Amino acid sequence: MFTAVISIHVKPEYRDAFIRATLENARHSVQEAGIARFDFLQQADDPDRFVLYEIYRSPEALQAHRETAHYLAWRAAAEPMMAEPRVPTRYHNLSPVE
Repeated sequence: MFTAVISIHVKPEYRDAFIRATLENARHSVQEAGIARFDFLQQADDPDRFVLYEIYRSPEALQAHRETAHYLAWRAAAEPMMAEPRVPTRYHNLSPVE
């Protein structure tokens, strides 16, 4: 398994539009064979900060996700809404064992 945690800070005036766009992307993403989990989280004490918690079956599945129409549409819509560039962090799963 391969995990990506993406931290996103959104401009306040775009919060609702960002949520809608990201929920649409998540709805399609969970249907991808290479994605085991795709969580969309909003920070409790700062509603303009979000995390995408994505678990892929392989690093190649992440690349395949980045080539989907729904991801490309999300990226085009969401990037102008961000207060700063998103910050991705990649992890290798140690437990539970696959």
